Amino acid sequence: MLHQPQIKAADLETIWRIRRDVLFPGHNIERVKLKDDQEGTHLAIFLNDAEPVSVISLFDRSGICQFRKFATLQSHQGKGYGTLLLDRVMILAKDMSATSIWCNARTTARTLYERFGMQPAGPTRKENGHIYIKMEKHL
Repeated sequence: MLHQPQIKAADLETIWRIRRDVLFPGHNIERVKLKDDQEGTHLAIFLNDAEPVSVISLFDRSGICQFRKFATLQSHQGKGYGTLLLDRVMILAKDMSATSIWCNARTTARTLYERFGMQPAGPTRKENGHIYIKMEKHL
């Protein structure tokens, strides 16, 4: 059940902490930083105006948007927070006049992205013990 979720800009410390906790548990913060984080738009779902539970980073590259490091705390997965955040990113990319949006998705999340009209684009690849596929959508 959703508890007063709000989507708003998040500082990089919040983004990095949730990225680490979800995507790279046991690693230090340096492992989750992206060289171009300063250029991105970083959003989070906050519960009760204070507790961040899901994060995503969006990068606009000359009208082609990529979202990266999409992560929801395990204790809050399956409650619709990620869906709300991904929906906002799709709208934001359209508002930026992007022609397409893409991500490198874990194959285990492929059906989530397909629900948003994204399609596989290219072969799978293995990295850090996970299998990834590029998913994209023309806007």
